Amino acid sequence: MALTAIKGFNDILPEESGRWHYIEQAARSIFELNGFSEIRVPVMEKTELFCRSIGDATDIVEKEMYTFVDKGENSVTLRPEGTAGVMRAFIEHKLYAQDPVTKLFYLGPMFRYERPQKGRYRQFHQIGAEITGVCDPLSDTQVLNMLVSFFHEIGLDEPSLQINSLGCPECRPAYRSALCLFLEERLESLCEDCKRRFGTNPLRTLDCKVPGCVEATKGAPSMLEHLCGDCNLHFDSVRHYLDLSTTPYSINPRMVRGLDYYTRTTFEVVTGLLGSQSAVAAGGRYDGLISQLGGPAIPGIGFAIGLERVALLLGQRDFTTVPDLFIATMGTGERDTAFRLMDGLLKSGVRVELDYECKSLKSQMRRADKLKARFSVVIGENEVKSGKASFKRMSDGSVTEVALIVDEIARTLKLQ
Repeated sequence: MALTAIKGFNDILPEESGRWHYIEQAARSIFELNGFSEIRVPVMEKTELFCRSIGDATDIVEKEMYTFVDKGENSVTLRPEGTAGVMRAFIEHKLYAQDPVTKLFYLGPMFRYERPQKGRYRQFHQIGAEITGVCDPLSDTQVLNMLVSFFHEIGLDEPSLQINSLGCPECRPAYRSALCLFLEERLESLCEDCKRRFGTNPLRTLDCKVPGCVEATKGAPSMLEHLCGDCNLHFDSVRHYLDLSTTPYSINPRMVRGLDYYTRTTFEVVTGLLGSQSAVAAGGRYDGLISQLGGPAIPGIGFAIGLERVALLLGQRDFTTVPDLFIATMGTGERDTAFRLMDGLLKSGVRVELDYECKSLKSQMRRADKLKARFSVVIGENEVKSGKASFKRMSDGSVTEVALIVDEIARTLKLQ
């Protein structure tokens, strides 16, 4: 039987990896510009971390986590999201003692057992960012503006920013009660998942995409109508700073988060280009999470970007790295010259390919075309003797004679 990848665990092939590098490099550039530093945490953590942070009653903990008992009889879990692990490291290494305001970003694979579909897999990848140590609405706005800047950096203007507030532990209980009263009269119209959520996390019913649930929850009370004075002021301030920075946004009062730790500002970047999988980035404020995990009472806010979905949005754009030069040889006698030139040019930062198998000149040039090399050069006995060769620009066929000296070749290719 042929060995194949596990369902929902996808290979990222060479023709796709250029797209991923482009996304990751753009994120690093924008995040570092905003003062964020990279942190790398394990893909596996103690199961207790996610039960305490995400919440026992969430779909992730109940149905989606890859959890098992290891040989030491410890319950461990492949991380289903990034924030909990980052906050565990933040607390364990006392990063809060180094700077009262900490800005971190991460990237890597996450794991959830759910039905694979377009842009959603069982191993998926996220880029995330977190600010801890400040609860000022200015920090919320910096995070939102940074996220919008990232999408502009990679050339995507279509995804739009939506924001909402989930209140705080002071005002959310009253909203939960009002929502439950509303849902009680409509329970029979809800899907089985939402009937279960009604008793554990009723806010999630607003996030359900099942048509019957969408219809049943029309007219549901809004959290924005139940915000306490402090939460209302915080949300107004976030909107004020977004307006000052001319960042476009809309308010989505139905937006909730699937994780229990979110409070106040919550947000998504959404698109209409991926069907029902409309969110390509999401996040929010989590002021109680760090203390909940055993750390000091430090506020935080962050987000995660779904790499697979962003890669889909980039469509058919070609991110393949192409050689600057393809060196073809007329025979085996010229291979030493070709190799010497390739070695020197690579050390000078010029991407070079050559024929490894002594194929015919016609075959070598076909490979140059296939690789989409910018230039090609054919080296035979005459070129070796004269110390010069004709470098052909593949796009238009124009030819430039250049001495077979590494510095001169590199300078010529970089100028054209």
